[in-house]
Order: sequence, then structure tokens, then C-alpha cells
Amino acid sequence: MKRKQSEKRRHVVAWLNKAEWDQVLEYLFSKDAALQRFALQRLSAWKGRFANSTPVAVECTADLVRCQVLDRSGQLSGDDLLLLYGSALVRFVNLITEKRQGRVAKSLRLLAGKLDIPEWVVDLRHDFTHRKLPSLKWSRKGCKVVLDWLQQKYWSRQLGGAASDDWEAELNAEDEAVELKLQEDELIAQQKEMAAYKTARELLISFEKEQYGSLQEQKKENQWPAPFAEISWILGEIKQFALGSSDLLVDVLLEDGFLIPTVEQLETLACDTESNCFSEPRLQKPLLRFWLPLLKTLYSADFIHLLLEKLFAELKLLTKEQNLHRVFYISAWISQVFLCNSKPLKFHFESKSQKNARLMDRIFVNRLQLRWQQLLSACLDSPCACTPHLLQLVLDDMEHPLPLETRQRLLQLCSIYTQTGPSDEQPSSQQMKQPIYTLESLHEKLQLSRSSAAESERSKSLQEHQFTPHLAEKAKLLRGSPWQVCGDKVQWKQYPLGKVPGQSDDPSSLMVETYSTMTVIDQPVELESAAPHMNRESSVLSRATDGPLWSHSDVARLKSGLQLF
Repeated sequence: MKRKQSEKRRHVVAWLNKAEWDQVLEYLFSKDAALQRFALQRLSAWKGRFANSTPVAVECTADLVRCQVLDRSGQLSGDDLLLLYGSALVRFVNLITEKRQGRVAKSLRLLAGKLDIPEWVVDLRHDFTHRKLPSLKWSRKGCKVVLDWLQQKYWSRQLGGAASDDWEAELNAEDEAVELKLQEDELIAQQKEMAAYKTARELLISFEKEQYGSLQEQKKENQWPAPFAEISWILGEIKQFALGSSDLLVDVLLEDGFLIPTVEQLETLACDTESNCFSEPRLQKPLLRFWLPLLKTLYSADFIHLLLEKLFAELKLLTKEQNLHRVFYISAWISQVFLCNSKPLKFHFESKSQKNARLMDRIFVNRLQLRWQQLLSACLDSPCACTPHLLQLVLDDMEHPLPLETRQRLLQLCSIYTQTGPSDEQPSSQQMKQPIYTLESLHEKLQLSRSSAAESERSKSLQEHQFTPHLAEKAKLLRGSPWQVCGDKVQWKQYPLGKVPGQSDDPSSLMVETYSTMTVIDQPVELESAAPHMNRESSVLSRATDGPLWSHSDVARLKSGLQLF
């Protein structure tokens, strides 16, 4: 048996004997450029003998030592040396970590960490490949560190034959052992999960059987009997199971036949199986009271958060499916949780009996600090026919509510996005005032606005046509006068009475440049209009005498007291 194992470990090598191996190893890692050149020539001979089976460590060592030899010779410029070092370092990281890559791609940093390669060497390789080239100083330092790693991990392990000569085979064996261990752990985890899933289903089915049995012994209407000892024991087992697998338990609860009832279960509970109101989803009381003992037993802040998260995630998956039954009951359970967490001000005016009846059908009584921003995002990410109602509940119960305008816009956009089609009913006055969002409605509104604008233009042109002769007549009467008729379109409602456009605050701005004077005696006197202003004595005097009313001296005094502009 030992002979077979020793024969299995034997394989053909490229070097002549151990002495040649020792010599090449010494020359490779010396500081003499001539000795390093000799070692590189021997490695070239080995590569010719190995052909395509040359060890990766040997190839990488030859590339890195060649960089040092050319650097010490002074024949290459700094840029050429930088590219040479970069190529050698990139090949080293890629070739060494390639053997450890499995079916699923892994991070180079993770693989290099398992091989004890410094992380900054991987970063240096990343800079050479994708970013700005690093400095020549860091390239030389990286080359030295990598050569030290190769000397320690490969070349030194071959001395004395204590270690395996096939370094790559050893790495592959380690990888296979790691992968095998991972597969075994994954298989064990799957078996544990299947066993836990089976246990969760059995516990929930046992709870349902006991509840259906107690349903037959129900004594009063709308009042569920107190749980028996058997149900109490099952609830205790479920609570104990939930301590370690609450996530799995909620997943099972959301399957058909549990929180999502089947048609047969609804008929057994005497629930209506057809009238599902998606605008305001509510659970039937028999169904709610059926699951209340279990939900009250599992109640905790973490459980409620997990339940809401799973419900919204399930609702999001159903957006692409036409399973309205599941959509309704998942939305109804979300609505029920939100109603349990409603602000106390909503029930401020209820009586004591109403309060007791309400609290009896609640999963929990005390208000929780829910993750409102996360719930708002989850609600908007799972649009369905019930989303407007759920969104309204979220916006109403938030600890720090959004601005009123933002809430209105969210609700309006949600109702538009989730609409199923045009309704045959007449829109209400409030709906008529809502903005238009559909493309057809926008086209109709644009046509109406264009027609109304054309009608107003026609009416304005007609009015101008009617007023044209009148304005022409006024302009004729004022011909030769400093005053003229204004033909501009002036919005007179913007100017106060007695003021014209462009008028300053100076009262003399309306004074004309030329004017003629007229004596008072030359002005025409209208006796009829002046008669009401005369007193009774003057009228009697005018009838008694035929002469003028004032003498020439009176007229002179009047003229001296007048001031004409």
C-alpha cells in the first residue's frame, strides 16, 4: 500500500537534479544581475521541457525577475519599466487566483486574502488595469513583495522534498475540500429548512383543526369562545417555534389556506365569498376572530414589522398576476394592522361599549412606532386596486405627516395609476375640477381653448368694426383742436378716474400750449339753465324791467376779480 502511494506521488520534472534546482533558486533571488540572467535562461529551458504544463509560480517568478534585471541594467526609461512591472503584477494576481475561482465568480480580494497575498497588491493590480498608473516606486515594492511570497509559498517548500512538488495540485485539492464542505453545509441547511417548514405547517394545521372544532361549539353570535387547553398548548408550541424561525412561520402563514382563506374555508366560517370591496378592503369578522388568538400570541413589535414587510412583498409579487383573491385578503390584513395602530383621536367620540367592541377585535392595543418611510415606499412599489386605500391609511397615521399638498398629489397620482378603466358613472363636481392627465383629454382641452380664443378674437374685431364710424365722427369734430381721439388699445380699468396713460403727477401736464381769451360779456348766456339759480326777487325784477341785469360798473368789477387760464 505504501509503495502505491509513493509511486502515485512521483512525476516528471524539467530540472536535471536537485543540485540544478538549488542553483536556479539561489541565482533567482540574488542581487547580481548576471546570476539572475543565468537563472532566467535555465527557466526558459525548463519551460521548453514543460511545454504547456509549466507551473504558474515558475512563470510568474520569471516575469518578475526579468523586470528587476532590466531595471538594474538602466536600458529602459521609467515609463517602459512601469508598463513592464504592471504587466508582471497583473499576470501574477490573475494566474495565482484563477485556480481558486469556482463556478460562481469570487472577489479577487477574497481569494488573495485566503492565499495570504497583501490586499494592497490586489489594489495595485486594479490601478494598473482600470485607473491611473501608480508610481515606479510602488511598482518596485510590489514586485519585491510578490517575489518574497513566491519564494516562501513555492520555492522554499520544494527543499528537502518535505512538501508536495505539485503546488498547483495541492491548491486544487484545498479548493475541492472547501467546495465540498460548502456543499455539505448547504445541504444540511436545506434539510433543516425543510424540516422547519414541515413543522410550521403541521402546527398551523393543528391550530386550524382545533379552531374549526371550537366553532361548532360556539355559544353566542359574534362572540368567539375562549380557547380550550389543547389550543393553548398549540399556541405555546407555535410561539416557541417563532422564537427561532419567525421569518419562515410568516411565509407559511401567507400561503393559501391560512391567512389567505380558500373558498371552502370562507363557506365554513359563513363569510361572503363574492362581495370584495377593493376600494376599502376589510376582513370579515369571523375570519379575523378565527386568527386572533394566534396573532395575539405572536404579537411583538418585531413580528408586526416582519408581517407588514412580508405582506407588502407578497403584494408586489402579485402586481404581475391576476389573482384578485390573494390581492384582496393581503390588502385586508395590511389594512387591519394599520387600523389597530390608528391614532386615538379618530375614536375620541365613541362610547364605552363601542370602544370595548373595537378593542376586542384588535391584534394589539398599544400604538407602535412603525417604519413609516419604509412602509410608504413599499406601498407605492406594489400598486393594485387597493393601493389608494392603503396609501391613505399610511399618510393619515404617519408620526411626521407629509405636507397636505404632497399627500393630495400622491393620492391623486396613485388613483390615476391604479385605475382599471373608464367608468360609466357620471363624474362628480369634485372630480370635474381635477386636472386632466390623459393624452386624449389634453387634446380636447387644447381644441376647446383654441376655439374659445378664436371666438374672442372675432368678438373683439366685431366690436372694433362697430366703433370705427363713431371714432371717426369724434375725430372730425376735434379736427384743429389740440385734443385727439386715442386709437390705442388701452386697459382703462388699470387707471384711476381722471388720469390718462403717461400722465405725470404735475397738474399742469394737461395744459395746452395755445389758447384764446374770451370776455365774460361775450360769453353766451343760457337763460333757461341759469333761471333755476336765480332767487325769486331777481326773477320778478327781470319780468318787471326789460334792461340788463347788471350795470357796466358791475360788469367791470366782476371782470377785475376773474382770473383766466
